Amino acid sequence: MTRLISKFILATAFFASSCASSITPAKVNGKLPSLTKSKYLSLQQADDNVKNNKCKYLVKNRTYTAPLGLTAQNDLKYEAKGIDEWVKLDGGNAYVLKNYRWVIIDQLGSAQLHIDFDTMVCE
Repeated sequence: MTRLISKFILATAFFASSCASSITPAKVNGKLPSLTKSKYLSLQQADDNVKNNKCKYLVKNRTYTAPLGLTAQNDLKYEAKGIDEWVKLDGGNAYVLKNYRWVIIDQLGSAQLHIDFDTMVCE
């Protein structure tokens, strides 16, 4: 019975960790901005707004790794919260998503989301 429970726990952990790494780039770019309170700007929008003196960069190349979520959706929620906290701490109101990646963190294949972004202040 103990062996059966151990196999079930292992299978559940493997399933949960595999779900977290299965989200597509389009889903990340579509979902993450809807989870943040800060304004999301594409790289092109950020460049245009800086050229037009509507925004300025506060911190470039910030990296944030949120706590591990049970699902990809939870990973994105935790990342959104972290982005909002950094934007606020930097005195801004916007961010530019530059890169993201899921990094395998254990032998079960659990993946943790890492995000690279810039913080900005816009009028």
